[in-house]
Amino acid sequence: MARQWGGGWMRQTLQAASLRRWSRLAAEAPSMALSDLRNQRSAARRLRARLDDLLHVAEERLALPLIGNQAFPHPADADWAWRPELWSGPMPLPGIASVPQKAQVGAEAKLFHDCPRSEITLRQIRNLREGDAAPYGLRLDVFRFSGSYLSLAVDLPAEARAGLSRRHLIRIQTIVEMERPLEIFARLNIRHGPNTEQILRELPLTAEEITVEFDLAYTRLNEKRVDGAWLDLIFEGPEMNEVILRDLTFSRRPRAPL
Repeated sequence: MARQWGGGWMRQTLQAASLRRWSRLAAEAPSMALSDLRNQRSAARRLRARLDDLLHVAEERLALPLIGNQAFPHPADADWAWRPELWSGPMPLPGIASVPQKAQVGAEAKLFHDCPRSEITLRQIRNLREGDAAPYGLRLDVFRFSGSYLSLAVDLPAEARAGLSRRHLIRIQTIVEMERPLEIFARLNIRHGPNTEQILRELPLTAEEITVEFDLAYTRLNEKRVDGAWLDLIFEGPEMNEVILRDLTFSRRPRAPL
């Protein structure tokens, strides 16, 4: 069983005693007998090696985005905000080679395509950049592409649908990297009874950090019958390309009356 390093008084007492001891030895070093100084130097070098190991691991781990992190900038008046699990926590299966035409990616996402022969790979990657807030990203590698569509569908949780009305604006924010330019469209789908409202937006890929809003005021949404919602990210012309979605977040806020 792994040892638990809590904040107990005994650990703090031992650390304080060790610090006092090495502080005293440092103060005595100028007048210490050479034989004693040689022994203390050897002990100090061994200790420094262990401390350097600890600092190396600690600085690397603490520099990474925290797993499970749900913090990200969103409007102050937002009544719901969310980062899907694909970008916030590790997947049981981090990668898929030769992705099938309908591939489940965690509990909330699916990748769809219609290639007779799949030359698509998918992998969840750990974000390591200093500015990353999301712990994980999603990398798509597409080689020969013989199909007519490639899309990633992300199901929105029940909290996104609770109290949803035509007064709401739904915002997505994403960070996209790609080897070659391509078009990416975002389509919000809201199912209400037998009908589904769809709003399509093209992602403005002129900047790395992208924000798109969907205004529900212009839909025919039956607010009393909302029972499903999801986002499709549609990749146009993905052949021979690598696309990395470093982050994807959602939020919603009520808009001012029209």
